[in-house]
Amino acid sequence: MRACVVHGAKDLRVEDRPARDAGPGEVAIDVAVGGICGSDLHYYNHGGVGEFRLAEPMVLGHEIAGHVAALGPGVDGPSVGSAVAVHPATPCGECAECRQGRRNVCTNVRYLGSAARFPHVQGGMSERVVVPAPQVRVLPPGLDLHGAVLAEPLAVALHAVHRAGDPAGARVLVTGAGPIGCLVVAALRHIGASEIVASDLLAEPLSVARKLGATALVRPQGTASLAWPEPLDVAIEASGSPAGLRTCLERVRPGGTVVQVGLLPPGDVGVPAVRMVTREVTLRGSFRFDGEFDEALELLASGLDVGAMVTGSFPLAEAAAAFELASDRSRACKVLLEVGRD
Repeated sequence: MRACVVHGAKDLRVEDRPARDAGPGEVAIDVAVGGICGSDLHYYNHGGVGEFRLAEPMVLGHEIAGHVAALGPGVDGPSVGSAVAVHPATPCGECAECRQGRRNVCTNVRYLGSAARFPHVQGGMSERVVVPAPQVRVLPPGLDLHGAVLAEPLAVALHAVHRAGDPAGARVLVTGAGPIGCLVVAALRHIGASEIVASDLLAEPLSVARKLGATALVRPQGTASLAWPEPLDVAIEASGSPAGLRTCLERVRPGGTVVQVGLLPPGDVGVPAVRMVTREVTLRGSFRFDGEFDEALELLASGLDVGAMVTGSFPLAEAAAAFELASDRSRACKVLLEVGRD
């Protein structure tokens, strides 16, 4: 099978890898389409994500959809040929976090396309992937593969919004209009936030955020359609930058809530903590998702339209070009790979 394999920074290859059969409790999937995520771009551009560094070649990708190719022993569904999406996490089910219903922060989780463990967990940007059966989701009626591949990043956004409490009717700031930030905007629009202010350093991402439901835009270092508004109820930081977190802490009202979903750089990050104390601002982290994956599939099937974030798609053979485009925020939001054979 062909696969998109990263060997190091700027060393991305489409190469043949041996396919394996589905074992007991597993499902083999012929992958049709994959989305390029921010973590994939970090592996491609920098050879790692945060503290997780590449120690061996790794198949990238955890946003995938395709068709069931085969069922392993003991698996009685879904039927071969079914259109499916894949939840990328395999939590252990035994640690304290799993027992408390917080499987997204499982200390022993295996996640597709992650260098957090060695050997690395190989990803899903290959023509065939084998995963545990409980991670396979048959697509709901009305949802095609190219829509379903957006369920994983939408689930990340939904989890961040849920971490904010109930933002229905709230005034919300979203810093960073990359794919996750734009999907946070879409989720907030669906839930019924009264005002959604999106901020970014570039005009192009903000135009996508506007299409997905932002009611106002701010460019901190450029011409803005709006000056900074009055303090907001909630701020969701999706840029992964210390400056973005600082802005969120400064722009929420006293008693407001800040959710950090963008992955910050490793090490210490300077923030105006005294404002958090004196104004009793609540700061919450948001990492990945769990049940929100199914929620995302249902929302997409029921008509939540996030297609404006898709810049384009490339055949697997042109993976390097796809990753270069996806790395340019002035030209791209979400880039897809057509993984299946032509």
